[in-house]
Amino acid sequence: MNKYYFILVFFLLTACISAHPWKPSHYVIIDTDGGIDDMRAISMFLASPDVRVLAIVASSGALSAENSYLKVRSLLNSFYHEGIPVGINRRGNFKSPELKTALNTKWGNESGITPQKAKDALELISWVFSAEKTKITFVSLGGLTTARAALNEIPSFSQQVKEIVWSADGLSDTKGFNYSIDKKAADDILKGSIPVRIIKPAGDKKFYDKALVESISKINNVYAGKISELFSAGAADGHEFVLASTDETVPLFLHYPALFSTVSSGRNSESQAGDIHPLKEKTMIILKRETVERNQVVEEFPDDPSFYHEDIKDYVGEIISKHGIDEWTSGILANELHRHLGVFAIIGVKMGIRAREYFDTGVDEFMATSFAGSTPPISCFNDGLQVSTGATPGHGLLKVINDGLTRPVAEFVYMNRKIRLTLKPDIAEKVTAELKEINFIHGLDSDIYWELVRKNSIKYWLSLDRHEIFEIEEIE
Repeated sequence: MNKYYFILVFFLLTACISAHPWKPSHYVIIDTDGGIDDMRAISMFLASPDVRVLAIVASSGALSAENSYLKVRSLLNSFYHEGIPVGINRRGNFKSPELKTALNTKWGNESGITPQKAKDALELISWVFSAEKTKITFVSLGGLTTARAALNEIPSFSQQVKEIVWSADGLSDTKGFNYSIDKKAADDILKGSIPVRIIKPAGDKKFYDKALVESISKINNVYAGKISELFSAGAADGHEFVLASTDETVPLFLHYPALFSTVSSGRNSESQAGDIHPLKEKTMIILKRETVERNQVVEEFPDDPSFYHEDIKDYVGEIISKHGIDEWTSGILANELHRHLGVFAIIGVKMGIRAREYFDTGVDEFMATSFAGSTPPISCFNDGLQVSTGATPGHGLLKVINDGLTRPVAEFVYMNRKIRLTLKPDIAEKVTAELKEINFIHGLDSDIYWELVRKNSIKYWLSLDRHEIFEIEEIE
């Protein structure tokens, strides 16, 4: 009896140890038809740390599949999420009306984006299934053509997809736009084996009132900024639909299902929010990226300058405003771990966050290999890297190469893809030369040396933009 007891205890402990404290609640593939509401819904999905967007499919609906692809790819690039793959569904007979407002709305810079080179939707979905074994929510913001094709042509689709969440007008609807895109696909999916959750619009054409738009504009991140930009550009002028909450109810439902009334019919269901005021509050929470607790010990890091040392307090607001709260908190932790303010530790922080942005991952979600070695000052880079990514030696996710060629370079592996980030040579040479000069003049044992290193670190923390200082290449 005791033997079985200890086996059970060992199993439970192992399960707890291997559990992922940062694992998001929702792994999603999004199928979009390029509507304005799709842009806001996708921005909300990407903003939430409790969601991992594995891929996006561009389909025909409000826009053609090709124009939808242009919108989505440009949006992701504007968020620096170049690593989120986008495919095109070239199937179906629906001829898009190319809605003027949707077509003219800017999601990002479309120059240099070629839809003809985009991966086929089903090929992309199959690749996602090969790289990620977590059960997936398939989100349809337009028609169900892609879902039906995937169900029919990808054998693992019915096992890998736990539910289809569809933005539509109800289970019995036969006139709504998203249903009309592909009626046969909708009927087949609703009769299929995968549960379908239909999320109906919020039903209030004034969801985005002046107060909500102003509140969103005060949030300091790219996701809220994109939605705010939509309204400031005048896209909503004269268009009541733009002020309504339609596809945005899907991310709201996934995060806060208790705010919706749900009616089931067999394995399928339809849900609609009764009161839009809580939805507005939750929209703000999602866009503020507050859907999960981000820290393990402290509730939040102070942004009050008086909390910090005299030489840095004047820069607190400017660093947060320019580089975001993630870089600020990671920088604080890295330098406390490092026991002094160091420029290469700061560069490691910036690189780690840039790699996370590329794939849009949370902490502790990919393998990292550093080529900075174990010799200071360049090896100080490793401390910043592990704090900003969560790829620590203790988690078995950080490997440091000691080949005698120390350099601020790291490789990151996520979903069977590998990227390499390299600090641009001119910046690396400038920083290294400055440190050598300070060392030559004052020596490592001098207080002046460490004061000047600290001063330089603050300067570079503020001035170096992580989106401009690294060369990025996808190598696998």
